[in-house]
Amino acid sequence: MIRSSVPFPPRPSRATARTGTDAQSGATASADAHEVPGLRSPAAGFDQPFEMLHACHERVQRTLGLLARLREHLRRHGADAQAREAARDVLRYFDIAAPLHHEDEELHVFPPLLAHGSAAVVELVKTLQAEHATMARQWAEARVSLAAVAEGAEGAVPWSAEQEKGLDDFAGLYAEHIVREESVAYPAAQVLLGESEWAPMGREMARRRGG
Repeated sequence: MIRSSVPFPPRPSRATARTGTDAQSGATASADAHEVPGLRSPAAGFDQPFEMLHACHERVQRTLGLLARLREHLRRHGADAQAREAARDVLRYFDIAAPLHHEDEELHVFPPLLAHGSAAVVELVKTLQAEHATMARQWAEARVSLAAVAEGAEGAVPWSAEQEKGLDDFAGLYAEHIVREESVAYPAAQVLLGESEWAPMGREMARRRGG
């Protein structure tokens, strides 16, 4: 069965985000009514935008886990019906929800850090922005292989070593990217914005999704 659950790495304490001492220094559920994947979670809503950002990361991790299991399934069983369904799910998430998540960060998380963060934080944000661009390019290439599986195209599998490496690079960079954002960028942004700014941020995130 491709859809087994996958564990998530531990997440930084929210207490750091509220006190902000370390973060400021930089040292240290299903789809919504529009059926867009990765927009809502039972534990988070747009009134808690940073919780929503964390929830999106959890969905990224789930989808990367699904991708890993799909790749193993393809090696063992080929592009059967179960593989085609899983490939469609992976495509749907990274085609629709992931770009919206990156836009949230580019519009709401990164600007205050670039304007008011420490030198270390500014450097980190520039790295995160570059990684967004790199992951977009990686995904544009990787999705071709997945689309062939999803469509049941003849010769869709087996994948070449180059195709496999492309998926490895994409998944590996995403995992590292999440750690950098959750350990430094999110806590620092929460401090700089303050809770009074969270509600407008959440409303704007919802608006871009048709909410």
